[in-house]
Amino acid sequence: MAIPEFLQGPSELDVSGPKVITSFKIFGLTINFTETVVLEWIVMAVIIGLAVFLTRNLRVRNISKRQAVAEMAVEAITNLVRDTMGKRFLGFTPYIATIFCFSIFGSLISLLGLRAVTSDFSVLLTWAAITFILITATKIRYGGIGGYLKGFTDPIPVMLPINILSEVATPTAMALRHFGNIAGGSIIMGLVYYGLTALSHMIRLQVPILTVGIPAVLSLYFDLFSDFMQAFIFIMLTMVFISNAGPSDDAAET
Repeated sequence: MAIPEFLQGPSELDVSGPKVITSFKIFGLTINFTETVVLEWIVMAVIIGLAVFLTRNLRVRNISKRQAVAEMAVEAITNLVRDTMGKRFLGFTPYIATIFCFSIFGSLISLLGLRAVTSDFSVLLTWAAITFILITATKIRYGGIGGYLKGFTDPIPVMLPINILSEVATPTAMALRHFGNIAGGSIIMGLVYYGLTALSHMIRLQVPILTVGIPAVLSLYFDLFSDFMQAFIFIMLTMVFISNAGPSDDAAET
């Protein structure tokens, strides 16, 4: 009796980037429309839908359970930003919340068999670039353009090349940290699944039953714990870098 193909497991391990759905040219430059773009829109739709669901029919008294959950989430992220960055930077709360939610949902989408959005380096590099722009804007806002440029020569002028390299390395390091952990977890899970399938065939099992339970247990770490941790680390680095670019609450008051 022939075993259906979908029960036989993978015959080979394929590690590749996001699939290109279509391509088009603008001013001679080829633009690839990849599956990452489609998945990003799906993630955005899920987040927007969840936000609308939780904040519908808000009331001052006799609030619903949905509103209670929404208020707890807003209070938690607001307190985190206040404790990490200070009251002066509470305006960054929506940005921090957006990055956190997008990172979590963009990673957990892999549980549905889809490619994690955060396993595409271009996505994380874009987030890091936005953070870099905010860091630079904060430095110029509080120190002026002259103060910002002067900072590259601190503590001595000979440090100028190193300070420039350090400035450019900030967004790159943030993106690589997040990307490496998410993509690495996806590759490890693929290797485990492929290895268990090969082991099942080696001991002459018609159906690779070894792939049923073990990958699910490992997924609790790579697809849940690790995803939450990487999202949290990314927003913490974002808050620390931005807050360090400006004065603290105590310094501002004096």
